[in-house]
Amino acid sequence: MNDAHDTPERRTAPNHATSTLTDGGTIADSSETRIGVDVGGTFTDVALSVDDSLVTAKVPTTPDQHVGVLEGIAKACDRAGIDPAEIDAFAHAMTVSVNALLERGGARTALVTTEGFRDVLEIGRQDRPDLYDLEAEKPDPLVPRRRRFEVDERTTTDGVERPVDPDEVRDLAATLRKQGVESVAICLLHAYADPENEQQVAEILREELEVPVSASHEVLAEFREFERTSTTAVDAYVRPAIDRYVGRLVDEAEESGIPAPRIMQANGGIADPETVREHAVTTTLSGPAAGVVGAAATVGDEDVDGLVTFDMGGTSSDVSLVRDGEAERTTDAEIDGLPIRTPMVDVNTVGAGGGSIAWVDAGGALRVGPRSSGAEPGPACYGKGGTEPTVTDANVVLGYIGPETALGGEMTLDVEAAHDALERLAEEAGLESALEAARGVYRVANATMTRTIRSVTVERGHDPREFALVAFGGAGPMHATALAESLEVDRVVVPRPGGVLSAFGLLAADESYDAVRTVGVALDSAEPADLEAVYEDLVADVLADASDRDAARVERAADCRYAGQSFELTVPVDESFDAEAVAERFHAAHERAYGYAMDESLDIVNLRATATVPGAEPVVKHDGTGDALVGTREAHFPGTEESATGSQETTVYDRDRLESGATISGPAILEQAESTTVVPPTWTGKILDDGTLVMTRAANETEVTDR
Repeated sequence: MNDAHDTPERRTAPNHATSTLTDGGTIADSSETRIGVDVGGTFTDVALSVDDSLVTAKVPTTPDQHVGVLEGIAKACDRAGIDPAEIDAFAHAMTVSVNALLERGGARTALVTTEGFRDVLEIGRQDRPDLYDLEAEKPDPLVPRRRRFEVDERTTTDGVERPVDPDEVRDLAATLRKQGVESVAICLLHAYADPENEQQVAEILREELEVPVSASHEVLAEFREFERTSTTAVDAYVRPAIDRYVGRLVDEAEESGIPAPRIMQANGGIADPETVREHAVTTTLSGPAAGVVGAAATVGDEDVDGLVTFDMGGTSSDVSLVRDGEAERTTDAEIDGLPIRTPMVDVNTVGAGGGSIAWVDAGGALRVGPRSSGAEPGPACYGKGGTEPTVTDANVVLGYIGPETALGGEMTLDVEAAHDALERLAEEAGLESALEAARGVYRVANATMTRTIRSVTVERGHDPREFALVAFGGAGPMHATALAESLEVDRVVVPRPGGVLSAFGLLAADESYDAVRTVGVALDSAEPADLEAVYEDLVADVLADASDRDAARVERAADCRYAGQSFELTVPVDESFDAEAVAERFHAAHERAYGYAMDESLDIVNLRATATVPGAEPVVKHDGTGDALVGTREAHFPGTEESATGSQETTVYDRDRLESGATISGPAILEQAESTTVVPPTWTGKILDDGTLVMTRAANETEVTDR
């Protein structure tokens, strides 16, 4: 019997890890000195909350990520005039797991599965990315066939039919030891329904081997054999790398007198080091999740349908939605073609960042990304030996980033190198000048990011014109208004810590834990007592990891579907299970997601529980002095022809010095140490009490007010 089903479609559920929205000004007071550090592909961002103020820093990401993390902490503490030992709390987001997956640099992993199911990872699903591509290739499985092993056992949805032979498992352990495996994934058929056999296999292998063992009933106690196997394999594949990295960071933080880091999970909540070392798969996409949490914590959405978050860093751009103050989540995600069914903030990523390399394809068309210059050597303008043209180099040529701009507050730019790189690109593309090439790079990169935003709005039935676009990351505020115009969005919001918003989001994140179990019953025939018994176990699981059980808020949910459907939607469940309330919520959720509801019976597929321990909210205080004018420089804006070259004299401001209530008429450029914001000629900006910049199109008569 095979527990495979059709691939489920995207589902949404509330993100229970977002903070209270700001009403303009300080979010909340906190006597703790707290620091958040987010590692990106090019830069490592730091946000330090100390003495009712926010101190930020940005340093280049290092090959050994913990080195850059500690350098960033030292830099922020030096700016704040404190010793690192004075830090009370440390939250961290990283790219260790996603890098291991993208670069195929994870552990030498073995897979143990039920006899006859050795090839599930390769068989996968019948769907493919491009229906009409006859040469489409699936990604290589993380575990090659020679390291996939079978055991003679059988479990059905009704329980164990044939138990495991312990001697067979011990013989298998000897084989695994000879092959030098570094991690083991176990995924037996229907272990989500009855894990007895899988528990015994895991227990024996843990006794016999000195390597991590990931069992599917512990990683994902949910049906759908391929996704469960893939998720368990991912957990095993990245677990040794996560264990080494987190262990080293904990040790070095301890030597500096810094508390052990709480790690951002993909679900938008932080967890203690031991939890993520045991559940490594939860760390995928932790950085992008932190950015969405930061956006939800600093920007209100009560006067729009929601927020489109746009995070453009050095390597990629991440897009997500926030509705009713909460980030949308999903359990149906892929990284490099690998399904991962763990709760995570629903983020779409595209390889278009500041360091993305521009190139000309075989047909002579200008392309941007996904290849990136990274932190070393970086864009040509960094002066570190890079020669290939990037989006950042194009922004330099367009005048958005000036020769006097110091990226990260320290890194000066080589403007001539940027012009040289774009000149070479112009020759290759048959364009007249470096300026024309820069305009082309800017347009192509914007088109790529606009398509990504459409994929999370228009393609899901949302009208982007009813949303506000929240731009952050080192490069996001430079491109945001161009994207907004393409989407007919009238409002762009740039939080004050926008250049390091993912790091700031770590300060705003709650502690969060999730658990799921498949039940597979018709709603009409479900016994509430049986469901309550499952919920009792799930709640015990999520509370077991919580740092403060008394402070934890527990929320219950159910994955439901119309009978016969192959995908589910997640709806909240009250403290006492009420079938009628669940049905009403599902019908409403289905109509919201797909535009219609049906008079059909429902199935309850999975039950879920989430425990959230609220964190202390960070401080956002703005005290601009008003002497913000830096000067002017020539900049080029799409669709304007103010001079023979299409350039305009543009006012340049130090954004941190702009007073609350200040109004900025475009064209203008607002510089910060960590990012630069471009206000085109047709846009106007206003600084709110907490330093947030709200930009609106001049033609839009909507009044900009503090929220």
